[in-house]
Amino acid sequence: MIRKVLLAAGTTAWLATSSLVPAHAAERKETYRLMELFAEVFEKVRSDYVEPVKDEDLVEAALNGMLSSLDPHSSYLNAKNARDMEVSTKGEFGGLGIEVTMESGWVKVVSPIDDTPAYRAGLQPGDFITHLDGEPVQGLTLSEAVDRMRGLVNTDIKLTVRRASVEPFDVKLTRAVIKIQTVRSHAEGNIGYVRITQFSQTTDADLRKHVAQLKKDIGKGLSGFVIDLRNNPGGLLDQAIAVSDDFLDKGEIVSTRSRRAEDTQRFNAKQGDIVDGLPLVLLVNDGSASASEIVAGALQDHRRAIVLGTRSFGKGSVQTLIPLPGHGSMRLTTARYYTPSGRSIQAVGIEPDIKVLQSKVEPINVPERERRSEANLRNALQNPAKNGKEAPDAKPAEGAAKPAPQPEPEKEKEKGGAPAVIKMGDPAQDYQLARALDLIRGLSLYRPQGN
Repeated sequence: MIRKVLLAAGTTAWLATSSLVPAHAAERKETYRLMELFAEVFEKVRSDYVEPVKDEDLVEAALNGMLSSLDPHSSYLNAKNARDMEVSTKGEFGGLGIEVTMESGWVKVVSPIDDTPAYRAGLQPGDFITHLDGEPVQGLTLSEAVDRMRGLVNTDIKLTVRRASVEPFDVKLTRAVIKIQTVRSHAEGNIGYVRITQFSQTTDADLRKHVAQLKKDIGKGLSGFVIDLRNNPGGLLDQAIAVSDDFLDKGEIVSTRSRRAEDTQRFNAKQGDIVDGLPLVLLVNDGSASASEIVAGALQDHRRAIVLGTRSFGKGSVQTLIPLPGHGSMRLTTARYYTPSGRSIQAVGIEPDIKVLQSKVEPINVPERERRSEANLRNALQNPAKNGKEAPDAKPAEGAAKPAPQPEPEKEKEKGGAPAVIKMGDPAQDYQLARALDLIRGLSLYRPQGN
């Protein structure tokens, strides 16, 4: 996730404490020597490299190398990339609609964003992008690879993708303006389904609107909510805190701990639960990262929600976006975050309370003659209702669950293309959601009436 900070105060404090101190003289001397080494290499490249290179390009590459060597999430953003970053946190940007990181020299998919070219092409968390338009990505920085994936709207790019247990395949995507609707919802019978795709500036406000509408549409029979954070790559820290607070009445939500102990921050919930204490099931998978893991960790530690799915991505660090006037900005990892119980999920992730792999359910067709039932027994009593159906005056029990929809046959993927995409949010295809809905229905059976 990214937390914006002001650079001025930090710079002033650094200058105020950087006077000569004998104890640090040797360390400063070594720093100056290394800066001289950098200047010498810089000058050699300028004068002797086989082709002319712009000073700006050399410095930018050096800054990128310094920051990206720290961790996968620190980087230098030139003026253009800084503008793109600012736009993306506001909910609209251009590109393919994919959150990526770098691993082993390849671009790794963290998660595709719903209803974007990458999502519709079937890209999945954990996929590796090895080639862009036939050219290998190895040797490129993450920023360079991202720049190549961006481009003019309605232009095409071919990605070569490697996925576990699948032969490498090519995917052709058409670039588009990505307008992010971070919150979506619909009713599944008497259960509210809410999907949060990322945490931008409007996420909390949008969530409140969707929950209010679901409560109005479903009415008094509302049994609970499924909050879907699968493939949510994260976003703004303050929005993750606000969304967590929406479902909590009290207690710590998250703490951030920096290099200096005095910079530790703790964020606590305020009174008020927007769903009035109704049961919650939270869906996560390996595409749930950063801000979405803060929400999952907070609600899990407070036993406010049952977390269902598979282990989350495991990004437990906070990035600060620091403006560099006239030169873009730098994204620097400045803290780790901890869940209310004091656990760090860095490189570990959130373990679900109930592990459910995404699966495909297929009905088993049993011949009628092989089926066993009471009706097959000799002299079995007949049902008093005509044709074994319900009597005309019989009514279904209040709150009874509707039969689960039968899964549709999966379309076979084209040879050499991406595997078929599971439509998240449709219980006929989405096995994890179907199990979450069953869990809410089960919890509602034991919920005292009138609550």
